[in-house]
Amino acid sequence: MSIKIKNFFTRYSITGRLTILYTTFTFALLLIVNIILFKVITSNLEKEDYQFLRNKINVIRVILQRDNTRKGLAEEIIWEGYALQFTRYFARLIDSKGNIIIETPHMAKLLKPSLFPAPQKNKPDELSKKIKNNSGQTYLLMSAYSDVNKWNKSTKVIQVALDTTYEENIIKNYGEIIIFILIGGLISAGLIGVYIAKKGMEPLKNITETTENITSSRLNQRIGSMNWPKELAILAKAFDEMLNRLEDSFNRLSQFSADIAHELRTPINNLMGEAEVALSKERSAADYKRVLESNLEEGQRISALIESLLFLARAENSEIKLEKTEFNAKIEIEKIIEFYQSSAEEKNIKFICNGNANVTADTVLFNRAIINLISNSIKYCKENGEVKILLKQTENNSTEIEIIDNGIGIASEHISKIFDRFYQVDVSRANSIKGTGLGLSIVKSIMELHNGTIDIHSQINKGTSIKLIFPA
Repeated sequence: MSIKIKNFFTRYSITGRLTILYTTFTFALLLIVNIILFKVITSNLEKEDYQFLRNKINVIRVILQRDNTRKGLAEEIIWEGYALQFTRYFARLIDSKGNIIIETPHMAKLLKPSLFPAPQKNKPDELSKKIKNNSGQTYLLMSAYSDVNKWNKSTKVIQVALDTTYEENIIKNYGEIIIFILIGGLISAGLIGVYIAKKGMEPLKNITETTENITSSRLNQRIGSMNWPKELAILAKAFDEMLNRLEDSFNRLSQFSADIAHELRTPINNLMGEAEVALSKERSAADYKRVLESNLEEGQRISALIESLLFLARAENSEIKLEKTEFNAKIEIEKIIEFYQSSAEEKNIKFICNGNANVTADTVLFNRAIINLISNSIKYCKENGEVKILLKQTENNSTEIEIIDNGIGIASEHISKIFDRFYQVDVSRANSIKGTGLGLSIVKSIMELHNGTIDIHSQINKGTSIKLIFPA
């Protein structure tokens, strides 16, 4: 049942749901209040009627005990009934043999003695009941003995009645009024609910209109911190933050696409240019071999570029699954140093590796990050320079690996951009030293995958220091 109600509500707009809920609760509140009022009024009228007849019985008892004369009874039974025409009060006194001693005029035609409940000697309190005659009038009937302490031949039966048709009509009219109130309340609550819901949804409508104007070419627009309601202010803030991320990603994607086109254009133009020169006239086998070797070198560069781009794309989309293990970082770094020893000897570069530390990381990615940093250090280090690798295990059991060279260094204005893809510090540097421009970007992505950090310090002509911090 709850699933059906839930599905029923999901078909409606928020305005419709709020209207239905508001109308339902308002109608329920009106219904409960009116039912309570109806019960209270009905109960009070009935209590008053019963109390009225009991009082009349007590009056007749007092008259019989103190002044057992027909004059006193006539004043109470005959004249009292006439005086109270609007209450339509009737009274009758019957002796022990069943003969009527005195009664209100015309009572015999309307209410015969047999209609009244018969009082019982073991129950001296008044007995009552309600009847309705053929003309539609309702009467409350009550019977009691004249003597509540003892019963003898002189004990009489008192019969009193009250025409409650007027009260019945009041209750009936009030019930009809309640129905009209409920119907009117239901309609009014529905109309007011629609108005309130629409007014309440206006801020959301304004947000929707604002977001409709945001396109891929207009990502700089924001919903802003207007006087939104508290709930929508949180939504607007979250939406603006999402737009900031989208704009940043979109700009990076656009720049990335432009950088890819630029980086691929150069080697492809080289391949095409060399092929056109080689085909312009007959060449010797040595010339063709040289062209093929050059093309192979450019092809390897393109392959390395594509592989690096694929790695960065997978890293951004969290498609790389880390296989973390704990290992000795110094042993792995010494293997990498041994591999690059021949390249370092060409520039007479000296490696120094101090310290020792264990690290918890993906071994393949760890090696790739260290390889990129050492390779860069060799590329940009001066002749007869040195590359230091310092390892340290901190007090919180994290691992710090710092790679320091005394190379050409990086100007301070480039430090914040050095990890951007394809970023080149200057044209002369880019032309003199070939590379994909993705090495440091890959290192940064590897550190982010490990929830680690990377820090860089550099000075022109003094060298560069890059510190990797792997968490415990």
